Amino acid sequence: MPKSLEEISDRLEINDLLTRYTVAIDTKDWGLLDTCFLPDAKLDYTQTGGIQGAYPEVRQWLEKALAAFPMTMHFISNSTVELSGDRAKSRTYVINPMGFPKPDGGLHIFTVGGYYVDELVRTSDGWRIANRMEEAGYMDGSLPEGLQIPS
Repeated sequence: MPKSLEEISDRLEINDLLTRYTVAIDTKDWGLLDTCFLPDAKLDYTQTGGIQGAYPEVRQWLEKALAAFPMTMHFISNSTVELSGDRAKSRTYVINPMGFPKPDGGLHIFTVGGYYVDELVRTSDGWRIANRMEEAGYMDGSLPEGLQIPS
């Protein structure tokens, strides 16, 4: 069945939101990250070694945790989106290579793969993530020795 223009627009806007999240994280643009979530959004990164909680708390943790990594690249694809009026659910594949400085000046690279499982809400400012759970898939490589991610 053909999709309505509104459904096509919603899907494009949700894709833009998911991409904006990756840009915000990889550039460490915390103001841009604020445009991705509802202020009271719930996030759960525990399956991949992170924390869970309300957006403001998790945002502070992300700032501290990602400060140790001069290079992160979040690649997202294969999003399934279920629209229901002003609400939606999505599941998106993510591959995230991360680089941690080595004493010789190079980068220790490891990759996390998984899925973003989101509940989204249409607001007057566009689509926002209301709930996010990062589902673990795999880790290729190892965390660098001595890395202490704050909790």
